[in-house]
Amino acid sequence: MAQPVRQHRGPLSTLSSVLNSDGKAHPVENTFVAATLVLGAVAFITAQFDSLHLVSSWTGLVGVLSGSWGQMISVTTGERFLLVIGLGAAAVGFFLGMAHGGLFGGVLG
Repeated sequence: MAQPVRQHRGPLSTLSSVLNSDGKAHPVENTFVAATLVLGAVAFITAQFDSLHLVSSWTGLVGVLSGSWGQMISVTTGERFLLVIGLGAAAVGFFLGMAHGGLFGGVLG
């Protein structure tokens, strides 16, 4: 039987077809992908500034945790690919934030 051809009508539909390559919707998994990418980007960007170590360390930590859980529940290769990118950015932001002052920044000691 002939299979219908999927029409991509924009960047969001292309991203959706990459994340949902098995043809099923994965809203929870895709939410973890988006959250990990956003947290990783924020952690990586804020890690470049010494004074923003609290933001980079906390967003990096949350990004690593959400990315790790996303890897555990991911279904498709596209989800795993984007999760690894977000995890890497979050980890770099976390480590640089820790090097610049840590999670509490001298407030607790």
